[in-house]
Amino acid sequence: MLVIGNGESRKGIDLNKHFDTKIGCNAIHRDFHVDHLICVDRRMVQQAIDANVNETSTVYTRSDWIDSYKNKQKVKQVPKLPYEGTERWDEPFQWGSGPYAVLLAAGLSKEVKLLGFDLFSETKNVNNIYKDTDGYNESTKNAVDPRYWIHQIGMVFKLYNKCKFIIYQKNNWNLPKAWKYTNVSVDTLDNL
Repeated sequence: MLVIGNGESRKGIDLNKHFDTKIGCNAIHRDFHVDHLICVDRRMVQQAIDANVNETSTVYTRSDWIDSYKNKQKVKQVPKLPYEGTERWDEPFQWGSGPYAVLLAAGLSKEVKLLGFDLFSETKNVNNIYKDTDGYNESTKNAVDPRYWIHQIGMVFKLYNKCKFIIYQKNNWNLPKAWKYTNVSVDTLDNL
């Protein structure tokens, strides 16, 4: 199973050639078909519904928005968090589409491959393949602080310790300390 984030490291990779089951985030439906689409931002889920993505893919959103789409086919609530924490980043509403996509994958497969989870920008600006498009920041905006994503995805790696996670990244990419578990490895994009 392939989970696709929207980091710029995935630019130029033909996602149609990889894997039978794909989970993607937000605007990926503009370019590729995914079996499961995670949209926790209200604007993003509405864009997916307006594009009829839910006719061919399952679209997942927050419990806060799910009632708005109860009459739509193939729209589900994102998985419940497998733990309770005391910090703000442990609150379900603080989880983004990427961490929820990894959580969904961990519940569906024993081997999960991640692509486009760059976390850090190589510049001071936004690192997102959809920057400067509807619903996304302008390319001149500062990069998003990835601390929440690192913690949240790290919790998935920790709690789903029987699942094997492989992160495909550029050669110089460093695995965050919070992701260093025996079930997590890094490989190069060339080996995807």
